[in-house]
Amino acid sequence: MSSGPLIEIRRLYKSYTRGGQAIPVLTDVSFEIGRGEFLALMGPSGSGKSTLLNCLAGIDRVDSGEIVVNGQDITLLDETDLARWRSRSVGFIFQFYNLIPVLTALENVELPLLLTGLTRRERREHAAAALAAVGLSDRSDHYPAQLSGGQQQRVAIARAVVTDPDILVADEPTGDLDRTSAEEILTLMNRLNQELEKTIIMVTHDPRAAQEAHVLRHLDKGELSRAADTPGR
Repeated sequence: MSSGPLIEIRRLYKSYTRGGQAIPVLTDVSFEIGRGEFLALMGPSGSGKSTLLNCLAGIDRVDSGEIVVNGQDITLLDETDLARWRSRSVGFIFQFYNLIPVLTALENVELPLLLTGLTRRERREHAAAALAAVGLSDRSDHYPAQLSGGQQQRVAIARAVVTDPDILVADEPTGDLDRTSAEEILTLMNRLNQELEKTIIMVTHDPRAAQEAHVLRHLDKGELSRAADTPGR
C-alpha cells in the first residue's frame, strides 16, 4: 500500500521543564512512516510514546529536529498555520473518546466541520455519512451516555475521519474497552486503513492491538529501537 514516506522524522529532540530542570522525553528520534501505513508504537509508561504522537500531530512543539509531512516541515509553521494544517490533515482518536455529553452522536461528529466553509446542511450530510461508515446510522440522535463504550469510540472515529484527513493518530484507542469492543474497533481501524488508505499511527500497550499494525516500533526512555518489527498478521 505504501508508495514512499508520508512522514519523515529527523533527529527529533523533546524535553519538558520541571522544577527548573530540563527532563528529556525524546532523544534523537529518526524514522519514516509510509503513505498508507498502519504503525503501532509501544513501550513502557513514560517512554515518550504519547509525546511523540502529539509531536507528529502538531499538538506539541519539538526542541529541535524536523517533521516533514507531504514535503512540508510542520515544525516551521506558526501557530495559526499549524492549527490550519492540523484541522485539515489529522484526525484524532482518544482512549476516553472525548465526546461532548450534551451533543448527540451526529452533533459530535459534526464538530470538526464547524471550522470549514460547509453549510449546515452539508455538515450534517458529511457527519451522517461518517456515522454510516462506522455502522452507527441508527444511533445518530443518541447522546454519549446512551451509547456503549464501543459505540462511543465508533462515534469518536467517525469524528476523526469526517474531514477526510490523511493521517489518523490514535492514543490507546482500545484501552478503555472490553475485549469484544476492542476487536471491533481494531477491525474498523483496519478497514479505514485498507479501504480508505488512511495512514494510522497508534500508541498502545495492548499486544493484541499492536498485532493489527503493519509496522511495530518500540520506544524506551525516549529512544526509538533501531529496527522496526512486522507483527504477525
